[in-house]
This record gives sequence, C-alpha cells and structure tokens, in this order.
Amino acid sequence: MQYLLMLYSDESGWSKMSPAEQEQAMGAYHAYTEALNKAGVLAASNRLRPISTATTVRVANGKTQVLNGPYPDTKEQLGGFYLIDVPDLDAAISWAARCPGASHGIVEVRPIWPTQT
Repeated sequence: MQYLLMLYSDESGWSKMSPAEQEQAMGAYHAYTEALNKAGVLAASNRLRPISTATTVRVANGKTQVLNGPYPDTKEQLGGFYLIDVPDLDAAISWAARCPGASHGIVEVRPIWPTQT
C-alpha cells in the first residue's frame, strides 16, 4: 500500500542554521532517502520551494480565485514529501519515525487511494 509522508517544519529554521548544520541536515536526508531506496519502498520524493512561492487556487460561485502564498497561516509549512510503498500503516509509521524531519517538525502519514483501472 502506498503512503505519503508529508514533512512539516518551520522553514525559517533553515536560514538560522550554520552552513555546517545545513550540510549535516542534508546528509541526514540523503542517508534516509538512500535507506528507502535500498529497502525498495521509495516511489517518489521531493523538496518543495519556500511557502512564499505558493499559489492558492479556489473556485467559488464558478469564479476562479488565485491568491499568492499559502491559504493557511500556520507555524509549520509543508516542505517536502516521500511517497512510499509498504505493507501496512505500521511499516509507514516506522519509516516516518526514521525521517530526519520528525526530529525538528512533524511527519504526517497518509494512505493513498489505490488507482482504479
């Protein structure tokens, strides 16, 4: 079953880190991604650009509304994701707990609806 691991954190924290801390953090994410690859469970992953680049689209009364920036004003922002294919929720939670993002933010685990063919 596929699960989306959504990584939320305060993106301003990155700019507060020293170059050495940033390098260490990136190394942790590279190692985590490699572990997912070696286990054969990684379907996709990517890092998102800053929240300031977001565009929010809503259709109300048949009219499209486009807003610059995110819709919710939150302390933590969605910064990236991993799409994994594992046997069950327990396995997904285990991988989420190993994610570096879980130590400085949160990792939301959400099952994906299977594609109907």
